[in-house]
Amino acid sequence: MTDPIADLLTRIRNAIMAGHKVVEVPSSKLKKEIARILFEKGYILSYKVVEDEGTFPVLKIALKYNPKTKMPAIKALGRVSRPGLRNYVGVENMPRVLNGLGIAIISTSKGLMTDKEAKKENVGGEVLCYVY
Repeated sequence: MTDPIADLLTRIRNAIMAGHKVVEVPSSKLKKEIARILFEKGYILSYKVVEDEGTFPVLKIALKYNPKTKMPAIKALGRVSRPGLRNYVGVENMPRVLNGLGIAIISTSKGLMTDKEAKKENVGGEVLCYVY
């Protein structure tokens, strides 16, 4: 696999389209941080890392749906920077997703954060993905 972040986003997107409650992906520090941001911003219910004896750790993500309409909290997930074409932005060119209603996950020198947090910290970085 050449792009584990795109794999994570695709697995989440496919699970939402199929109406699944939980999606499992191979775990890494970067994927765990993306799940933390999605949890803090209210796009998923919860996440946890399950480590069994002798197997690779698995990140389990519980997806969030509206209880009445059964519509998912995540409308769209889009990968921006990819291995073939990296996308870096400075603090003055920070992207606004859906005019501020969505989030952009940015990889900065101070760790992974949303576009609004990066602007507040006055740091730029690599735009990993858009979520709304």
